[in-house]
Amino acid sequence: MTDMKRVLIYGGKTGWIGGLMAELVKKEGLELFLGEARIENRESVAKELDDVKPTHVLMAAGITGRPNIDWCEDNKPATIRTNVIGTLNVADLTNERGIHCTVYATGCIFKYDEAHPLGSGIGFKEEDYPNFAESFYSETKGYMEQMLKCYPHCLILRVRMPISDDLFHRNFVTKIAKYERVVNIPNSMTVLTEMLPASLAMAKKGLTGVYNFTNPGVISHNEVLDLYKKYIDPSYTYKNFTVEEQAKVIKAGRSNNELDTTKLMADMPDGVVINDIKT
Repeated sequence: MTDMKRVLIYGGKTGWIGGLMAELVKKEGLELFLGEARIENRESVAKELDDVKPTHVLMAAGITGRPNIDWCEDNKPATIRTNVIGTLNVADLTNERGIHCTVYATGCIFKYDEAHPLGSGIGFKEEDYPNFAESFYSETKGYMEQMLKCYPHCLILRVRMPISDDLFHRNFVTKIAKYERVVNIPNSMTVLTEMLPASLAMAKKGLTGVYNFTNPGVISHNEVLDLYKKYIDPSYTYKNFTVEEQAKVIKAGRSNNELDTTKLMADMPDGVVINDIKT
């Protein structure tokens, strides 16, 4: 295992999670490099890796679409170029050079099913095969994970519905607070304030493979918005609608699931505290 000294972040210049990771790397006093290369350009990434010679790469670049993943339905080649070709370029080139690579992936590749019923507390595990491809975004992420698992140096983190301690527009809380109506379904979610420092600790430890990267437990949309009303805006109100009603106003389906965090909690480096989602 190589000591973490020089960290190269893709998605660190313009990306949300990449930018947050850059701040954490700085605080750790490590050498920080923000990727300049377009990840879909293999030769550019290769040259950057050879020039920078990082000990670790954090791969947080990707397309989720604006204002949401419905964008990917109408821009499939662009989605593939970044989320598939680009991600594989980074994974393959770091593998060739023996560089540890942390990929901030997604857990939105599952949906509740007969073996994992809503409200059962039975979450999907790391070895489970994706069962959700009702959006092109999730479809690409699902088969990407299967390929990334072939790279022995890759740490693949299944992030879901990320929440931060600010009101940034990509924050799950900020996004749903702006919706006219919301569904009310319990989900596993990732509180970035706790989980991103954990990801750096995991990379330092040299962990590899797939991890469900969410806080333990589930929380529903209504529970999140009730907390928003309590702590942020007492005048806020919201309305619910059904998944069937939601389907009429979106192009792509949305993933709802619970992820099992047993492996994550067991392998978490010493000193890292991860709270239940409702704590």
